Parts: sequence; structure tokens; C-alpha cells
Amino acid sequence: MLVLFESPSGYAVFKVLDETKVREASDIEPLLKTAEDASKLIKLKFFKKFDDTTEALSATTAAVEGKLSKPLKKLLKKVVASDAHEKLAVADAKLGNAIQDKMDLMCIYSPAVHELMRGIRAHMTSLVSGLPESDVTAMALGLAHSLSRYKLKFSPDKVDTMIVQAISLLDDLDKELNNYIMRCREWYGWHFPELGKIVTDNLAYAKTVKKMGFRTNAVDLDLSDILPEDVEEQMKEMAEISMGTEISDEDMLNISHLCEQIIEITDYRAQLYDYLKNRMTAIAPNLTILVGELVGARLIAHAGSLMNLAKHPASTVQILGAEKALFRALKTRKETPKYGLIYHASLVGQSNPKFKGKISRMLAAKTSLAIRYDALAEETSTQMAIDSRAMLEAKLKSFEEGTQFKISGLAKSKPKNQDKWINKSEVKMYDDARDSTLPGPRKRKRDDDDDGDESDEETSKSLIVSEGALTPKPKKVKKEKKAKKKIKVEE
Repeated sequence: MLVLFESPSGYAVFKVLDETKVREASDIEPLLKTAEDASKLIKLKFFKKFDDTTEALSATTAAVEGKLSKPLKKLLKKVVASDAHEKLAVADAKLGNAIQDKMDLMCIYSPAVHELMRGIRAHMTSLVSGLPESDVTAMALGLAHSLSRYKLKFSPDKVDTMIVQAISLLDDLDKELNNYIMRCREWYGWHFPELGKIVTDNLAYAKTVKKMGFRTNAVDLDLSDILPEDVEEQMKEMAEISMGTEISDEDMLNISHLCEQIIEITDYRAQLYDYLKNRMTAIAPNLTILVGELVGARLIAHAGSLMNLAKHPASTVQILGAEKALFRALKTRKETPKYGLIYHASLVGQSNPKFKGKISRMLAAKTSLAIRYDALAEETSTQMAIDSRAMLEAKLKSFEEGTQFKISGLAKSKPKNQDKWINKSEVKMYDDARDSTLPGPRKRKRDDDDDGDESDEETSKSLIVSEGALTPKPKKVKKEKKAKKKIKVEE
């Protein structure tokens, strides 16, 4: 059995002298404790040394991807020419499959082979002659640095690292800025508490405090570049009758330094937002059109990269950021959340509360397509995102108005109202007008006169069956009645 060993110095092929000893992984460890024991078990047969670091890097990257490099192919041709019937033990199953397909060598991979490779790596310098340990260490360090640079340079997941860092820094700046402004309002509020209600904008408040200082300076101060005229007049009036306490010069100095920090952080935040906007437009333009720069950047940062986000289905994109609520709902068997980070998109925010679930579901489906287009497409076009956003806006409008519109596929034609469906089926009903209105025969007492008998007989015969009408049949005269009538006639 032959063993293919890959090292930073080159490729080596060893011959196992006794195959019966290397069948189990537990039996190999005591056989490779020292270099002398290792030389009794395995012997070097071929060795191909790398010429420089570039060749070592190309061979290593090919081995990582499971492909055959040129130096390895030349070495395996020598092995096939001399020992074609031998089995070849490899450290990677993918590389073994590639060798078996192209070189017709039977490759094996097992825990015993892995343990054997471990022993060869420990005694590499003694098994390969003319290879000092200092050179092996230097070549391993150089190859590690080169491989790290190669992966960092050509990895598609690292393109959007700037977006992940920028949105994380933007969130941190917002938190710190809120803390600083709250501290400034509380601190200066002891001296001039009415200013907090008059000036509501945080940046204008910090600039006003820095420029004004003590409230007694507000009368002779011009703040037209910071505040409107009516707000400035109201502030000057309240400064004269303020109920705040007096503070020292040292307190005012520290407050002014805090205001300077607030102004600087606000300016840097605006600059960082412009940078993030440009990066999002360059890397994920379709995602930016659908959900905006901040929401798109938070989705990418939450998934780790744009490529990882493209692997998520639309249902995952919809609730991305609401994992705790999802698992809590599954545990308690309650309703699952309808949206996560996508809730902050403009389409979901401007919709009616009862339609937010529908809009977020449709927006997540289109967002998933836009992410995959940005991550995997070779062309950079935003037409798909523009059409999808137009369709979603039309859908939102139809939901709010309570009407359904037919949306074209490209959203170029105007939506048309659908025809109202009317049930045209006919149901046959019974016609009461066709019933007979003639009175039926009624029972009456028989008179002794002949007129009564004759009238009964005429009445029974006068019932005529009209065409298409339901009428009662004429009443039959009993035999006894006929017999009595016959007797009277004879008398």
C-alpha cells in the first residue's frame, strides 16, 4: 500500500512495508512513537519538492478544492508506471475521487490512514533526507500567510464586510449619541430647564447651549443661524424669568465640551450614513430600492454576508431578527411573528395595521429574489426591483381602497377593474297560476225533492277538466242512491 502525504515542502509517496499492522487505527499509534519505529513501518518512495511559494500555494488551493495540480499529476504518473496495482491512501476523500477518476488508481480513506498521516507528519524530517526542520517551519509559515491572503482576496463573502461594519458602527453611534444628548439636557436643565421644551431638536439644542453658555447671555445673543425667529424670541423671554439654579464656570466648561462631542458625533454619523448609502447602492442596488439602505444593511449584517442572506428563503427573510419571538411562540403554541427587521421598511410602515402581515409577506418574497439577483447575477440592473416595488405599491393601494386591481407582469400598463361575477343560473319554480280556481264538491243534506238530486248530479258533471289544470274528479253516485231514485221515478 502507498501513502500520499501533502506537506508545505512538497508531495511525498511512502511505501507501507507491512500492511497487516495498519488495518486498525489503535494499532498504528505504538508503531510510530519514535523515528526509528516509523522507518521500520514506512519507507519513502517518491518526493516532489516545490520550487517556490507560488507553486506551493497553487498546489494547496487545488487540494483544498479537490482537484489535481500539475506537480501531483506528474508524481502520480511515476507511481502508475511503477506500481499501478498498489492502493493509494489519501487524506482527503474528494482528492481521492479525483485521482481515481483520472489516474485509474484505487484510493482508500479511513481512520487508520488518518492516524498513519499523523505519524508521518510528526517524523517528516527524519523520513525525508535532506530536509532540515528550519526549512520546513519557514515554508509552512510562508504558505499559511499566502493561503490566508488568497482566501481573503477572492472570497465572495468578504465583499460586503464593509457594510456589516458600517451598520454596526452606525447603531453604536446612535446609542451613544442618545446617551450624550440625554445627559446634556439633564445637566444643563438645572440651569435653564425651559430650554428643553422650547428647542426640541437635539443638534440645535447642543449648538444653542454651546453658543449661549449662561442663560443671562441670551438677551444680547444672535441665534438666527441656529433657531427660527419665533423660537429665538420665546427663548429670550423665558431666559429672563427662568427658575433654574446658578452654576459655576467650571460646570459650564464641562457642559460646552459635551456639546462639542455631540456636534462632532452627529457630523460623523451623517458622513457614515452617506458612505453606507453609496456602498449599498454599489453592492446590493435591488435590495436598496425595495427596503432601503438601513434595513438592507441590517439584513446583511444579521445574516453575516450577502451570500448567506441569498441562501435564506422568503419565509426566513420575513422574520429575520425576530428569532426569540418565533421560538417563544413555538414553545407556547401561540401565533408566530409576522415580521422582523423588514417591519422598518417604508412599504410596511406606511400600510394599515391590518394589512401589515400581507404586505410584509409579499415584500419578503420580492426581497428574496432581489437579494439573489444582487448576489449571483453577473449583470447589474435595477429594473426588477423597480417593477416589484411598483407592483407592491399598487397592491397596497388596492388593499386600502378595498378594491382588487389586475397588475401586469411588468407594471407598465394601468391596472384595470375586474368584472363583477354574477350568477346566471335559473331555478324552475312551481307556477301557482295554473291551479284551478273552481270550488270542489261539498257535502250537503239530501232533500226529498227531485230538484236537490238533480242539482247534485248536474254539479258533479259540470266540473270540466281544463287543459293543463289540476281539477278534482267527479264524485261517483252510490248504488243505494240510484236504487231509491229509480223507485221514486216508477211511483
